[in-house]
Amino acid sequence: MIHSTQEKTSSDKLDVQGLNVIFEAAEEKNNFLAVDNISFSVMPGERFALVGESGSGKTVTALSVLKLLSQSKTSGKIIWNGENIRECSSEKIRTIRGKEISMIFQEPMSALNPLLTIGQQISEVIENHEAVSFKEGLIRATDLLDKTGVDDPTRRINSYPHQLSGGQRQRALIAMAIACKPKLLIADEPTTALDVTIRQQILSMLFALQESEGMSILLITHDLPLVERFAQRVGVMQKGSMIELGDKDEIFKKPNHPYTKKLLDSRPKPLNAEFKKRDVLIEARNFSCTYKLPSGIFSSKRYSAVSRENFVVYKGETLGVVGESGSGKTSLGLAVLGLFSGAFHGQVKFDGLDLTKMSSDMLRKTRRRFQMVFQDPFSSLSPRMTIAEILEEGLILHYPQYNSDKRKKLCEDIVEEVGIDPKILNRYPHEFSGGQRQRIAIARAVIIEPDLIVLDEPTSALDVSVQAQVLQLLINLQNKRGLTYLFISHDLSVIRAVSHRVLVMRNGRILEFGSTSHVLTQPKNEYTYRLMDAALVHDSTMLNN
Repeated sequence: MIHSTQEKTSSDKLDVQGLNVIFEAAEEKNNFLAVDNISFSVMPGERFALVGESGSGKTVTALSVLKLLSQSKTSGKIIWNGENIRECSSEKIRTIRGKEISMIFQEPMSALNPLLTIGQQISEVIENHEAVSFKEGLIRATDLLDKTGVDDPTRRINSYPHQLSGGQRQRALIAMAIACKPKLLIADEPTTALDVTIRQQILSMLFALQESEGMSILLITHDLPLVERFAQRVGVMQKGSMIELGDKDEIFKKPNHPYTKKLLDSRPKPLNAEFKKRDVLIEARNFSCTYKLPSGIFSSKRYSAVSRENFVVYKGETLGVVGESGSGKTSLGLAVLGLFSGAFHGQVKFDGLDLTKMSSDMLRKTRRRFQMVFQDPFSSLSPRMTIAEILEEGLILHYPQYNSDKRKKLCEDIVEEVGIDPKILNRYPHEFSGGQRQRIAIARAVIIEPDLIVLDEPTSALDVSVQAQVLQLLINLQNKRGLTYLFISHDLSVIRAVSHRVLVMRNGRILEFGSTSHVLTQPKNEYTYRLMDAALVHDSTMLNN
């Protein structure tokens, strides 16, 4: 337990009693019950986590606490300082928001105003709740950025959101949330889009802030390792209902509800059998990727994404490529496919064919043999095409001899193979969940029978149970079709689950390269140790691989 330096009172307790939230439609029969009669409390100085998959009602519950939901019908009680927040006037709730209860939103780029500097946005919160000048607000904003670990805060205070990295934007959002020293901080998926090492830094910072400021924290997440490390009590939500509530250790060690057990069982486990080396599929020698960035009005500098590296990929294996954002992982994957937009140097051979010396026409014909699955399937699937049209596009290009009946049969077979009903072929991408869209993206890559698939963070945006299903699907397809994977991720627990060998990158350089079990049990580089600690990957879990 954290012992706060600030005195706590019973008024610091959040008490949610029988909360219901219904999103109303034009016809009453189409109303959606998002939160169904849930009750829980967040005690003074406590770290409480609401856990569940997308659509379970976690974020709706959090938004209800601050009356931030529109077009909804809410009932029940949300007691804070002896008052039912649901019955508070608009003026009263504005004094509570930011001052007594504050919120960190999931996507900082959407939550921050792109037209105002970071300093202006933090200062605005302080000015709204306290009688201070803009200058005083900026001074305090600078101190807050320093407290939350933003480098060079006196410079960053004048930066706009797009000029900061993802981790810096999240820290700025946290600085804004704690500006008026709230008694309760609601953190909605505060680390989902961040690298594992940045996630650990944010987590440590929240611990430190809670201890120094005496806050309670309500964490909203589907990240079970994060909950295990951070929370003291846990509430598990499914389809709007609170299905399990209690002490974190008790729930993690002895879950009672089948859904909780399913969530815990969904954490990545080693899925691949031991791999025996076969023929080489990809051979990269003196492999370099560089790109230009403007350094002035009329000048630019060339930066190296990958620096003169060598590696091979064997037929039928999964090579995991791990590292933080900016390490060169995606650049490496794009360059292997001939899709890197910058300059490329060195040699890449694919099944004995030198890709670097191929004509454009020959390269287009060879590209059928290697495909890519992107991180966000919603962006990579055309919203104007049906699933059938998306799947047929590659067949029409690479197999012009197939007639429409043949293409239709192949489309039906592949969607069934990835676990989707063939009846959906005439629907559009927006009609599917994230996990279903990723299955469709995988089907699009597999249908043209490639030898290699580059998977760029294919599960990072998915819930844990959906992630486990997609990983198992990839393994099944690999075993059935003899596929080779280049699996790019910043999540070592996922890499551990699917990879036969692993390549650790940082700043465009390969720091470690070897079998997954060897690298993750006997790492030689300190950076790999840090990644393992941040991802909660320990030797004991690897010994079973």
